[in-house]
Amino acid sequence: MGRKTILTCAVTGNLVTRDQHPRLPITPEEIATAAIEAGKAGAAVAHLHARDVTTGKGSMDLDAFREIVARIKDSGSDIIINLSTGEGGRFVPSDEDPKIYAPGTTLALPEKRVAHVTELKPEICTLDFNTMFSGSAVVINTPRNLEIMAEKIYAAGTLPEIEIFDSGDLHMCKVFIEKGIIKAPALFQIVLGVRYSAVANPETLFYFQSQLPKDSIWAAFGIGRHEFPMLAQAWLLGGHVRVGLEDNVYISKGVLARDNAELVEKGVSLVENLGGSIATPAEAREMLGLAPKG
Repeated sequence: MGRKTILTCAVTGNLVTRDQHPRLPITPEEIATAAIEAGKAGAAVAHLHARDVTTGKGSMDLDAFREIVARIKDSGSDIIINLSTGEGGRFVPSDEDPKIYAPGTTLALPEKRVAHVTELKPEICTLDFNTMFSGSAVVINTPRNLEIMAEKIYAAGTLPEIEIFDSGDLHMCKVFIEKGIIKAPALFQIVLGVRYSAVANPETLFYFQSQLPKDSIWAAFGIGRHEFPMLAQAWLLGGHVRVGLEDNVYISKGVLARDNAELVEKGVSLVENLGGSIATPAEAREMLGLAPKG
């Protein structure tokens, strides 16, 4: 049997719209169902955002996260829950005065950005280290805010998954590890192919892999058409993998995926065809140093 590989399914994100995929999960029930189905298809981890059911946009609503998590747990699924803390970091400068925010700004106190983690205590949550231009907004994650969020994440007994979008993000996290703010070995998720961040190609991924702190656990994924090529590249370099409608809505060129489960099925097939095997949630917990599910 080949190397055990953890496959994460990112089921909805905060930017993809129903115009891009008519079956994109929006409601808490839809998001929870997508996570459960992804687990049945082979995903060990479900990476979860909440959405505003009226606007469809990303949300920090605690009740929405509470319902999503409860539905997954009540279903009996043993998939590992990984909640996003990415909401609340976007600043849109106004055209008249760029130091004044415009509509679309979501900047929030770091305590609010992790309030759902503090209450729900998921096994994993993301911690984005990027400050970058994205869409019409500047994503801002200052060292001060990241330190506050990290402290509260660890206090909840949750493992932070460090999301890095460019080389500077990795270097800042290494400083956090040196200071003891982030515990080693750290869990990294390398994001490739977002516009104005690290490009999705083998050379870039090899650079990231070569610069990771010793004994790090890591995964990587590509956006859009790069999803499956970067899945293969991540596996070949010894990493774990991720798929899902948050990152890519197509199963093949010009063909929309049926749902998240179909993307997971293709990811599983690719890993197995390369000689690997897919980790179960129980195996993933052991690999990540998480407590066994009670």
